[in-house]
Amino acid sequence: MGDVLTAEADLAGRYRAVRALSVALVAPLSDADASAQSMPDASPAKWHLAHTSWFFETFILAGRPGYRLFDDRFGFLFNSYYEAAGPRHARPARGLLTRPSLDDVLAYRHHVDAAIERWLPDFDAGARALVELGLNHEGQHQELLLTDILDLFARNPLEPAMYPPPARLAAHAPESRWRNHPGGIVEIGHAGTGFAFDCEGPRHQQLLRPHALAEALVSNADWQAFIAAGGYRDPALWLSDGWAWVQREGIAAPGHWRHDANDGWTSFGLAGRRPLDPAAPVTHISYYEADAFASWAGARLPTEAEWEAAAASEDAAGGNQLDRPGPVQPQGGSDLFGDCWQWTMSAFLPYPGFRPAAGAVGEYNGKFMNGQMVLKGASCATPRGTSRASVRNFFYPHMRWQFTGLRLAKDL
Repeated sequence: MGDVLTAEADLAGRYRAVRALSVALVAPLSDADASAQSMPDASPAKWHLAHTSWFFETFILAGRPGYRLFDDRFGFLFNSYYEAAGPRHARPARGLLTRPSLDDVLAYRHHVDAAIERWLPDFDAGARALVELGLNHEGQHQELLLTDILDLFARNPLEPAMYPPPARLAAHAPESRWRNHPGGIVEIGHAGTGFAFDCEGPRHQQLLRPHALAEALVSNADWQAFIAAGGYRDPALWLSDGWAWVQREGIAAPGHWRHDANDGWTSFGLAGRRPLDPAAPVTHISYYEADAFASWAGARLPTEAEWEAAAASEDAAGGNQLDRPGPVQPQGGSDLFGDCWQWTMSAFLPYPGFRPAAGAVGEYNGKFMNGQMVLKGASCATPRGTSRASVRNFFYPHMRWQFTGLRLAKDL
């Protein structure tokens, strides 16, 4: 009985902490800031706050005797992509939701939180597992909330800062060293009793050839050298789709970079536009850019299995990750986790034996296993404690509004 009560108290404490962090992250925002949508792939901060509450309400609270929906219209407004949960407002038009207000959304969160806390001691194992899923789901949206605001503010001609400048820049880039792996059969995928998303399993074997992974992430200085060498002008470095994207979109530098004669290279972040830190890891690059840089450097991107095998003995909660509201930015270091999500050369496909969960929550990851690439690690905007070696982040090859970077690999 003591272990059960401790587990319930831990879950309740984590629920309060996760939900409080989401609210704290939006404290610097006005209602207008929280309502705007910069592009179809992003969502307003207000929508993230409401959607994560909708998740708890829809999959845990709705239908529970004595629970009253906060507003029966919110199911349509804040469903993301769950077909089984009913129709929904179009994703590209989320920025049109000037109502409900930010205050209304915060009241919605309070309503849901009160109900979860009231019934949590009575939840069975299935309901507690859904609370766990909801908390990890909210952690993902906390990162998206920050990166969506970053994209929004970067498109504003005033380039507003969400937070004051950080205390320090990266002191120096780590030395360019390699960690060798002899190859052989390894196991990847989630193992054990802790939480994992469905796409992280089943655990299975992979055969690796001898290879090496770079100790350090590719830095801004490395990327400046790539630009100076004509990397964005040489079609021989690029995949066909990547070269077409570069030409069509006029891509000549990572996202949020700018160069002028007076200030040199600058980058935009949550603390506004600042001088580019040469020693910090490069971020806001697409898979296409990461692959082209690796070709230029005479290396390649790691496979998902290579990266995970290297991370098996690493501290997944280490490195530069999100602990509290503030001007998150890459800083550099030798940790495999933190700073930026790292592109791999592996497609996001189901592992052998994968089966999505039954019901609406089965739509969480499996339906997206097509045309996207896997990223590993964690970024400076990833809530600390939510990543694992087995976590599989995934985006389409052209996307770069997240803190995405790269770590080189090579064959031995």
